[in-house]
Amino acid sequence: MARGPKKHLKRLCAPRSWLLDKTGGVFAPRPSPGPHKLRESIPIVLLIRNKLKYALNYDEAKKITMQRLVQVDHRVRTDPNFPAGIMDVIQIARVKENFRILYDVKGRFLMHRITEEEANFKLCKITKKFTGPKKVPIVITSDGRTIQYPDPMIRINDTIVYDMKENKIKDFMSLEPGNLSIVTGGRNLGRIGVIITRDHHAGGFDIVRIKDAVGNVFATRYVLHIYTNGNLSIVTGGRNLGRIGVIITRDHHAGGFDIVRIKDAVGNVFATRLTNVFVIGKGTKAYISLPKGKGVKLTVAEERDKRLNAKKK
Repeated sequence: MARGPKKHLKRLCAPRSWLLDKTGGVFAPRPSPGPHKLRESIPIVLLIRNKLKYALNYDEAKKITMQRLVQVDHRVRTDPNFPAGIMDVIQIARVKENFRILYDVKGRFLMHRITEEEANFKLCKITKKFTGPKKVPIVITSDGRTIQYPDPMIRINDTIVYDMKENKIKDFMSLEPGNLSIVTGGRNLGRIGVIITRDHHAGGFDIVRIKDAVGNVFATRYVLHIYTNGNLSIVTGGRNLGRIGVIITRDHHAGGFDIVRIKDAVGNVFATRLTNVFVIGKGTKAYISLPKGKGVKLTVAEERDKRLNAKKK
C-alpha cells in the first residue's frame, strides 16, 4: 500500500464546483495542503487557465505563477496547485485586476471582479474559539487563520471583517435572524438571502446497554422490551440481532443539528444546515459586492424565459 500523501486526482473524482469537462484528460490538478479543504477549494492554476483564460494549458499557467504574478490574500503564491477558497482575494498586479472567489447559484466557483479598495479586506467565518496558554483568547477562521485577543462578543459561526493590510479585525457580524448570508454547502450552495429563523433539529437516538445470562454486556439502538421477567429484552436489529438480556442503562445520544431558514431577494424561502451558512452583511446590506443575479436561483422555466428575452433584444 502506498505511503505518504496522495499526489494525484482523477478528473472524474474532481469536485463539480470546478466545472471540468470529462474529456479533457485523465487527471486534474490536485490542490496542495493549505487553508481550505480539497473539495471546498480550487487550484489557482484552474483559475488562470479555465476561468480567466490567461493561459492555454497547464504549463503556461504554471509559468505565470512562477513569475510571482499571482497574489492570494495579498501574498505571492508560486505553487500552481495552491488551494483558493470562498472569500479569498486573487490579485494579478500586471493587469491591475482584483477578484473575489464566490459561488454561483449552481454551486460553481465564480471569479467576481472587485475594486482595489474592496480587495484590502475579506470576510472570515469563525470555526473555533478557545482559551490558549496563559489564558489568551483565540479564534480560528474558515481560511485557517489564528487570531489572538478577538472581541469577546465574537462567537462560533459569526463572521469577521479582516483587514489584510493591517492584519486585524475591523468589524464582525453575528449569525442571527435579519442578517444577510450566503450558503456555502448543500443543495442550496451559492444562494444568498436574509436569515429568518434558526431551529434546533432534535435528531439523535437512544443507546441501550444490555447484559445477557452469562454476564456479557453489549450496546444497541434497537430493542423490543418483554415485560414478563423484569426488563428482559430481545434485540430486533443491528449486529446484536437476536441476543437476549436484562437492560442496564439507557442513554440518549445527542446527534442533533441546527436548521436555518433563509429568504432570498424575490421572496423564496429555503432551509439549510447551520454549518452551511456564511453571514456576509448586517441587515439586508452586504459588506461585499455581490455577483450578477444577487444569489437568486431561477427555475428552469424562468431561465428559459430569460434566454428568450435576451435573444429578442
